[in-house]
Amino acid sequence: METGTVKFFNEKKGYGFIVEDKSEKDVFVHHTGLIDPIANNDRVIFEVAEDERGKKAVNVKKEE
Repeated sequence: METGTVKFFNEKKGYGFIVEDKSEKDVFVHHTGLIDPIANNDRVIFEVAEDERGKKAVNVKKEE
């Protein structure tokens, strides 16, 4: 599991970006990959999956 901070998440459009702690790179997140609701600046844990468009965060939940 990776950790990071939600940089931006647009609830209406259903997507955003998480800054990964380890690499400090942005990882795309789509609402279909969420376990918990997220908002800007939330600390989260997640898995990284690859698809045809690149890396994306899946199984995203708030850090406890």
